[in-house]
Amino acid sequence: MARICDLTGKRAITGNSVSFSNKRTKRKFNPNLHVKKFYVPELGEWISLKVSTSALRTIDKIGISAAIEKAIKKGKI
Repeated sequence: MARICDLTGKRAITGNSVSFSNKRTKRKFNPNLHVKKFYVPELGEWISLKVSTSALRTIDKIGISAAIEKAIKKGKI
């Protein structure tokens, strides 16, 4: 199961862990993902999506149908 947001396409990025002695080792920054169920009134059914918290805020603001259309336009879905 990949750690990628279904709507925004956010994925893990790499960086460095920096110790007190300034030694650097590679690490991952994973997105804050949650598996949520959404009711889509146009389809009349529930869908399950793995979304980031920023995508949840977008869904709260514009609605699930508009968020899905926006993701399709950008080519994320």
